[in-house]
Amino acid sequence: MDTPDTAFAMPVRAVTKALVSDPESGLDQAEIARRRAAFGANRLLRQKRKSAIAILAHQFQSIIVWLLAAAALMSFSFGDFAEGVAIVVVLALNGAIGFFTELKAARSMEALRRIAQVRTRVRRGGQVHEIDAQDLVPGDVVILEAGDVVTADLRLLDASNLQADESVLTGESAPVLKSADAVSGSAVLGDRTSMAFKGTAITEGTGEGMVVATGMQTELGRISDLAQSAEPEVAPLERRLDRLGHRLVWLTLGLASLTIGAGILRGQDIAAMIQTGVALAVAAVPEGLPVVATLSLARGMWRMSQRNALITRLSSVETLGATTVILTDKTGTLTENRMTVVRYILQDAEVEVEAGPSGRGSGFITPQGPLDPARDDRLAAALRIGALCNNAQLGEGGAQDAPSGDPMEVALLAAARDAGMTRADLLDRYRQVAKHAFDPARKMMATVHDDGGAHVHAVKGAPEAVIDVCDRVLGPQGPQPLDAQGRADWHERSGRAAREGLRLLALAMKEEADADADPYTGLTLVGLVCLLDPVRADVPKAIGESLTAGVRVIMLTGDHADTAETIARRAGLGGDDLVVVEGRDLGRIAGEDTSPEDRARALSADVFARVAPETKLDLVTLFQTEGHVVAMTGDGVNDAPALKKADIGIAMGRRGTQVAQEAAHMVLRDDAFGTIIAAMRQGRVIFDNIRKFVVYLMSCNVSEVLVVGLAVGAGLPAPLLPLQILFLNLVTDVFPAFALGLGQGDGTVMHKPPRARDEAIVNRPRWILIGCLGVAITVATLGAYALALFWLGLDTGTAVTVAFVTLALAQLWNVFNVRDPDASPFVNEVTRNPHVWGAIALCLGLVGLALWVPSLAALLGLPAPGWQGLALAVAASFVPLVLGQAWLAVAPGDDPDSPRPREPE
Repeated sequence: MDTPDTAFAMPVRAVTKALVSDPESGLDQAEIARRRAAFGANRLLRQKRKSAIAILAHQFQSIIVWLLAAAALMSFSFGDFAEGVAIVVVLALNGAIGFFTELKAARSMEALRRIAQVRTRVRRGGQVHEIDAQDLVPGDVVILEAGDVVTADLRLLDASNLQADESVLTGESAPVLKSADAVSGSAVLGDRTSMAFKGTAITEGTGEGMVVATGMQTELGRISDLAQSAEPEVAPLERRLDRLGHRLVWLTLGLASLTIGAGILRGQDIAAMIQTGVALAVAAVPEGLPVVATLSLARGMWRMSQRNALITRLSSVETLGATTVILTDKTGTLTENRMTVVRYILQDAEVEVEAGPSGRGSGFITPQGPLDPARDDRLAAALRIGALCNNAQLGEGGAQDAPSGDPMEVALLAAARDAGMTRADLLDRYRQVAKHAFDPARKMMATVHDDGGAHVHAVKGAPEAVIDVCDRVLGPQGPQPLDAQGRADWHERSGRAAREGLRLLALAMKEEADADADPYTGLTLVGLVCLLDPVRADVPKAIGESLTAGVRVIMLTGDHADTAETIARRAGLGGDDLVVVEGRDLGRIAGEDTSPEDRARALSADVFARVAPETKLDLVTLFQTEGHVVAMTGDGVNDAPALKKADIGIAMGRRGTQVAQEAAHMVLRDDAFGTIIAAMRQGRVIFDNIRKFVVYLMSCNVSEVLVVGLAVGAGLPAPLLPLQILFLNLVTDVFPAFALGLGQGDGTVMHKPPRARDEAIVNRPRWILIGCLGVAITVATLGAYALALFWLGLDTGTAVTVAFVTLALAQLWNVFNVRDPDASPFVNEVTRNPHVWGAIALCLGLVGLALWVPSLAALLGLPAPGWQGLALAVAASFVPLVLGQAWLAVAPGDDPDSPRPREPE
């Protein structure tokens, strides 16, 4: 037995022959057992679960953490247990925060497997049985009806008005009408109407299908495999911190080696020089950087949660700030994932249906003004036919009584309700006496109603079918003859509306004495109704804000190109030169053999229509290889691989499948596209804050290195002891740095272009600033140390205290030197940050404790400096603040030549 890969293109008889199965009786038990052994269970493969140990290990993969661990080992090896313990505490705190925030990482394959844990009805041995879906095998005959979840890939054998919601696979919002007829062998997934796919839902009708694929061989299984094989991108922040860490390694080793070598050449004791080298290593490593970065990101994570954006990985908090392209799913992301009536086309008028604030229709508008359905027989008749010729239920009882049925029929009921007509009231007036189910061959359905002796036939269906069986049309003065030219005009009007991306139904009626008369002859055409999945109200504004921020928004959808273009224009994408590309035209766009023309066409597109899951993954890869930081939004199973691969995957929290949510880095609880923009702003603010506290910490650490290195190189006693440096790094440095990490940003953050993908946290202007500030603090500290020794005549221990206090206070005031160079020196994002003032007050208190609590002062080696030494330290500490503000007044801004993502030519 061969399972056909192109069963959708084969006649039913050929499929059953290939699968060696009789549709009338199904498989017998012996054959079922044989096939179960050959094909295995109908379930998706289990993805290896990421263990808690692996998550914990991830927290210690940063080279900065390794540097801290090395410093701790050196401290322990030289008997400096207090220093070693302090560094270990920092490592443990950083690891714990990251571990607990990432423990709930995505397990998308667990969610995918839950889709298959349902039961299904099959015909076996001539009898219908209900079995566990995992027991299905190729060749089984499955019975389908409305409300069923399809549990394997089926080649349809029979379909009676069978419709399936395939949005989780294709992204197309409207149910797909199914048929047993074979389709073209080149048909894409969304056009394979002879198939019912695993994981989709039957919305209407009945049918039977033969299983052609189970488990990982299904389309859902193929997507599952894509999601497992898609490698997640390393977050840009992690890459930047790693590069910074590597630079610190070489800086530390170089400075320590130079200082030790210089001291030995000057005849200093080797053991003392090695001890000094340890002090320099401690000084060069910003012990507070990992924990401050982690806490700052965690704070940003909390802020985003307050704005309905849930982050699953800390480093992703910052990623949105660097985003240059948003690849967004259409259905449920840009649109509301519900059909809405937007227009009625009548014989001599087009009536637009306007939506009110609640989403309900608030009016019927013509170019001449509002139109009251109660005063217009044609519009009233169109609304009435749409409500009567209908199988859906509107469900006015809230969440517990949600609408059910075909979304287009639900929309027709909603339009009638907004005009004051409910189906229940209409059925009281027009009692239903017969119903003709939708006929796929005729593409129409009809209901028959008693109207006081006469029988009203209400008909709706595909415009091309209904128009051709009408011989009259309802005009302003009543029914008028409809000739061939008239039908041609109506076909043209229908085609014009379809090219706008609208979905259309034709509405017709007739009165007959006989309820059993043929419903599809002698009809009077009432008009056409146009429907659309509406754009969410917040989307155009959000897209406008993203464009202002220099971020492209590109729409991906399973819909046809015309529909996609209409939605894109309503959402504000692309402008007049909107570029729409169909996914089938691009091939494997991210492969090495992609032609330059296809690549350029893909990069210039604003909309991709009829997109397959692997194409979404290719698009993410393509834009990433072009230097872009890619955010991908989605809500369906088909989005999971691309969500995982993107720099930041964004899933919808309300409409999104659990698969998408667990594969994503961020979940929007309100499904609002505008929340992405709010999160993007927060990401940019966080990166700016990280930059500020890195500059602050590094300038402080450079000053410590220079203070120790220059003093030892000049033959002076070391002005700082290792434990004193560690106290400064872990206490007085960390709190101001963390306060900088809590800054709110300014109003211009979303008016700047995104950063380049590989732009360093510390770029050239900031390295210069770090050097200048470090030198200024060094001059002040060594100057105070020298004055304490040679002017005040203090002993070495007391002079060390003066140097310690000078350095501590100078580093505290240094927090004001990391403001934006363009901002005012007195009112800026730092001085407006209340956390900065609180941190300064706290640190002043901690320095006071270090000086005047005897046990702590003894541990740190800080004898009392006296009032003269204290006054000298305070005065000297303000020198770096003055010099820093002077430098900012003349300093150049960011490098204007910093690279940006390449744009298509």
